[in-house]
Amino acid sequence: MWQQVSEDFWKENRESKVGQVEDTVRGIIDQVREEGDKALRDLAKKFDKVDLGDIAVSREEIEEAYEHVSQELVEELENAAYNIQRFHEMQMPPGLWLREVEPGVTLGVKSTPLERVGCYIPGGRASYPSTVLMTAIPAKVAGVDEVIMCTPAPINPLTLVAADIAGVDEIYKSGGAQAVAAMALGTESIEPVQKIVGPGNVFVTGAKMMLRNKVDIDFPAGPSEIGVLADESAVPEFLAADLIAQAEHDPSSASLLVTCDPDLPDRVWAAMEPMIEKAPRKEIIDKALNNSGYIIAEDMDLAIEIMNGIAPEHLSIQVKDPLDVLGKVRNGGSIFVGPYTPVAAGDYASGTNHVLPTSGHAATCSGLNVSHFMKTSTVQMLSKEGLAALASTIETLATAEGLHAHCESVRVRKPEEE
Repeated sequence: MWQQVSEDFWKENRESKVGQVEDTVRGIIDQVREEGDKALRDLAKKFDKVDLGDIAVSREEIEEAYEHVSQELVEELENAAYNIQRFHEMQMPPGLWLREVEPGVTLGVKSTPLERVGCYIPGGRASYPSTVLMTAIPAKVAGVDEVIMCTPAPINPLTLVAADIAGVDEIYKSGGAQAVAAMALGTESIEPVQKIVGPGNVFVTGAKMMLRNKVDIDFPAGPSEIGVLADESAVPEFLAADLIAQAEHDPSSASLLVTCDPDLPDRVWAAMEPMIEKAPRKEIIDKALNNSGYIIAEDMDLAIEIMNGIAPEHLSIQVKDPLDVLGKVRNGGSIFVGPYTPVAAGDYASGTNHVLPTSGHAATCSGLNVSHFMKTSTVQMLSKEGLAALASTIETLATAEGLHAHCESVRVRKPEEE
């Protein structure tokens, strides 16, 4: 169903549903906390109808996976991995920088990678080897010592090959909220991590949000969504293909067109209908379109304002002057500029990251990048002269706050008056 919607409809539709599953997720977390590996096995049998056996994936299983994947696929995974690595290497900050801001006062920043990170890789309706590359490679580029991965069993051989190419150190057969709990709390098989990254359904997202007192996370990354900004110059077939591409992810996915051309939605729908009819995932697309639609704005400035308020995960700009519009855009997890830049390019091959904030969180969060796997420490180094230059300010403000020991820590370093 292709429908005209309001900005409020979109926002209400995309609101996090985490609150609706809190009790279920809390029960799963408690079960993993109390029972460890047993909980992972029991929950895999309950939810996935799978007998796990060994939770950790062996080297033999990884090598066997290569036997089920064509050489062409391996080479294309390696090509994508190279592009992802290259782009994320460009994001790397210097390990340490120092600058003398005035005589005797040197300031700087030291960037340090995390030691152990967990990547959640969705399974179920589809396997996502591309998400393995998107989560693990930036972590490796950042210098993380140990990168682990959890994904539901049975694991697609292509996912295992992708993990090997990306340099994942440990792979575990566990999915859902229980996998997030295992990475956060630890079990007999899985040592806890410092941070969990990766997309997932409402249960996975709920577990990430509820365990933030135990482990850092990237951001809420739920069902996929796209917002398209277009004017009369846009090619309807291109828009149709992009809108359908995101809808095929999941019944909870959503696609939105915002345009200042009142005739464009009908032209786009005319292009969408035959594409949907022959799509292998038609049933999923049809359900996702119930969450989707179009908004007609008076002009492009209003269209941009609406899209900034929506803050979509993926933002496609298909207008006459895309760079002008790009300059006015404030919110978008990943932005795709021009008619020949499909979102699929960022999903697989360009090198940018496809793990992105959803449900409006692109207004405040950045997509996954190397900084998510690092922390920074400020550095200061003062000479005797540098401290003397700051002493009056330190002592005056510390005294005003009643922190006399702070004053003394400066005074004891002053040379005695001659």
